[in-house]
Amino acid sequence: MPLAPDAMDQRLVRYADLVPCRTAFLDTRTPGSTEKENFTIIGAGVSESAEQHVHITEKHGFNIGAARQPFGCVNSQHSHDTAEVFVVHSGTWRLLFGANREDGTLEIGPGDVASVPIHMFRGFEKVDQGVGFLFTVLGQDDPGKVTWAPAVFQAAQGHGLKLAKGGRLIDTSAGEASADDVELDTGLTQEQADALATPPMEKLAQCVVRAGEAVANPNSPLAAPGVEEAGLIVPQATDDGFEPGLITGWWPHGFNLRQLTLATGAYVPMHARSEAEVLMVQSGTMEVSWADGNVILGAGDTFTVPVDLDHAFRNTASVDAVVFVVRGGENPARPIFQARSAG
Repeated sequence: MPLAPDAMDQRLVRYADLVPCRTAFLDTRTPGSTEKENFTIIGAGVSESAEQHVHITEKHGFNIGAARQPFGCVNSQHSHDTAEVFVVHSGTWRLLFGANREDGTLEIGPGDVASVPIHMFRGFEKVDQGVGFLFTVLGQDDPGKVTWAPAVFQAAQGHGLKLAKGGRLIDTSAGEASADDVELDTGLTQEQADALATPPMEKLAQCVVRAGEAVANPNSPLAAPGVEEAGLIVPQATDDGFEPGLITGWWPHGFNLRQLTLATGAYVPMHARSEAEVLMVQSGTMEVSWADGNVILGAGDTFTVPVDLDHAFRNTASVDAVVFVVRGGENPARPIFQARSAG
C-alpha cells in the first residue's frame, strides 16, 4: 500500500519538537514537583490534564511517554495497573519505593532501563545537576489511570487541585469546577494503600538493566557485521530468536524492549515486521530508509515504523548508533527480508 507523502513525517517526533505539559498530574503544584515536564509521545498515556499534547494517537499496544526534570524535582508516589518502564536518556535519577518513600531506592543513569512492577508505589526524582530526560513505556493501549498515594492527595488539596472520578484533573482555585459539580475521587483508603505492597529490594534489583550489561544475541535476525541486537525486556522465548531476559517480570508487559547498536557503516537490509516497532535513539544517528524516502534520526528522537513496511537501517556517522527498540507483543515474529535479486 503506497504511503501518503507526509505519512512518514507524522511518525517522527524530534526531541526538539516535543511539546511538554506542566500541569499533567495531581501533584503539579506540590512543592518539589512544580518544574517537571510530562510528554505523551505515542498513545493516550496517563495524563490527567486536558492540556496534555499527544504527538501520535495511533494505537500500538503500548504507550511511549517521557519526563524532563531539573535537579531535585520529584514525581510523586503513585501506582500503575500496567507495566511502567523507564529508559534513561540523560541525567541521574532515583526511584523511590513505598507510599511514603519508606521502602528503599534505586539509582539509574544514562542507558539504564528499569521496569517497575504493577500495583506498588513508586516515585522518581532527578538527583544530579542540570536537566535530565527519560523515556517511559507503558503497557497496553489503555494503561488506565494513575493511583496516587494518600499523602499526594492530601498535599494537592492545599493547592486547589482535585481529581474527578475517572482521573480528570480539576483546578478548583481557578473556578473550573467546585466539589458540588462533579463526583470526586477521594483516593485510597489506608487498607487499599497497604495492599499495594513493595516487593523486597533484592527482587526489585532484578528489574534493572545497567548500561553496558546488555549482551548481543547472535541469533537475532538482524545480527550482521557491525550490527548487534540485545534483549532487555523479553518476557518469554520469541519467534525471532530471543530467550527470556534480562528482565522478564512476574507481571505482563505486552511488549519487548531491545537495544540495537550499529557501528559506523553498518547496515540492516530491507525487511518488514508484523508488529509495532518504535525506535528511541539513545546516542549517535541512524538512517531509516524505505522505497521512496528516508529519515535521519538523532539522539532523543522517536520514530514509529509502519507494520509491514519494508525498511532498512544504516549508520552513516563516525560513532556507534545506540537505539532502544520497542517491539509490540511478548512474542515478536521474525522479520521478513526482501529477496535479493540474482546477479
